[in-house]
Amino acid sequence: MTKTATLHRQPELQSCYPVARQSVNLLSAMIEALSDGILMVSPAGQLLHANRRAVNLCRQLTASQADTASLPTSIWRICQSLIESRTLFPNQIFVIEDEIRGTGATLIRIRVQWIDIDAVDHPCLLVTLEDRHQSAKTAAIAEAQRYHLTQRETEVWLLRRADYHYEEIADRLFISINTVKKHLKSIYAKRNQTLAHEDC
Repeated sequence: MTKTATLHRQPELQSCYPVARQSVNLLSAMIEALSDGILMVSPAGQLLHANRRAVNLCRQLTASQADTASLPTSIWRICQSLIESRTLFPNQIFVIEDEIRGTGATLIRIRVQWIDIDAVDHPCLLVTLEDRHQSAKTAAIAEAQRYHLTQRETEVWLLRRADYHYEEIADRLFISINTVKKHLKSIYAKRNQTLAHEDC
């Protein structure tokens, strides 16, 4: 990494984007409310903004590094790839995606793309960070309500959507593998019934 980007939230966002203060406050509130982490990085590696979610996810990626206040090297490498692609293919639009494992079972999907903002002299890199485990959990909870799953079916579905194998689900819930299969069969039947009903 050629430059170290300090990782912290930028409350003075209005200095980066000289637009109406009310619009800046609204934009800042919207970015903070997102479930994904959002980073804005200059092509020189300067961190312009990070929402709270991005700060938390970056800390998981830098847990093994001595300096936990810097932009994770793994993210900056992906940013550099996008910068190089613009040099090599100036007339093409690229979005680069990758997945990086954080602490524990955390799997973070990273998406980097260019963003042009009229109020800024140069294009910036927009980095989106998605906690795959949390996304799967949120989706599983929504699906459990949608498919009218029982409490036990919901517990099984949460683990299945998080890519746990039958044996792991059985161990975690203290049930047999056959019981896991029975619950999943019921879940798939309810899901198919719901989807068929919605298509009508």
